[in-house]
Amino acid sequence: MALVEVESVSKTYPRRAGLRTVQQTVVDSVSLTIAEGETLGLVGESGSGKTTVARMILGLVKPTAGTVRVDGIDLAHATPAAMKNLRRTMQPVFQDPYGALNSRMSVLELVSEPFAIHGHDLGLSLSRASLREKSAELLREVGLDGSALDRHPHEFSGGQRQRINIARALALRPRLLILDEPVSALDVSVGAQVVNLLRELQRTLGLTYLFISHSMPLVRYLSTRIAVMEHGRLVETGEAEALCAHPREAYTQRLLAATPEMGTRG
Repeated sequence: MALVEVESVSKTYPRRAGLRTVQQTVVDSVSLTIAEGETLGLVGESGSGKTTVARMILGLVKPTAGTVRVDGIDLAHATPAAMKNLRRTMQPVFQDPYGALNSRMSVLELVSEPFAIHGHDLGLSLSRASLREKSAELLREVGLDGSALDRHPHEFSGGQRQRINIARALALRPRLLILDEPVSALDVSVGAQVVNLLRELQRTLGLTYLFISHSMPLVRYLSTRIAVMEHGRLVETGEAEALCAHPREAYTQRLLAATPEMGTRG
């Protein structure tokens, strides 16, 4: 069974058009699946509906039509307790490594915050020393030293902040990470390092990824399969290498031509 199943999902929002209110379709009858352990790359230009699909999978936005199931549970009919459990199963990593971290909190507070929110439900009763050790271990997993725990986000570079975001997302050992343009705010070399980190974490932790990007070469590098979105619709899907080698749609061809290869290898 797929970990994520999206069936004929649409999302519309009301929009003013002169004196009238009309419905604007942001996502139009999208269906996709994400198998356990794979990376599905969701690619398209800004405004194509990628982030709205991700937010519906996370349960942050309700579809106007269609069904979203995570681990076999229909989000529209999930109980509050079931949704809380699902939120531990899937964690987001957002685009902006600067805005995603509360500047008033230390790295220790940021990385250990998921334990404070969900620890009781997981039967965890962690001492300060245990929280510190768990947080230091999470930082080491993403290539940062435990000495960072007492510092604050403004003391780090963009790439380091994104590593802190990833460490926080991994705290509860989720099965699915939803990565929404996680390197687009970073320069190419730093972004390449973060992408290689994500590949290594997937290998060692058995993670499943939904990787959202406007960069087709980047999606090709990281993904098992690719789904291409244009104007809210899914226009092409396929195995990553095959789709990139022989794209059927002119839109997919333009995306492949629009962005250079990243220096992700090595």
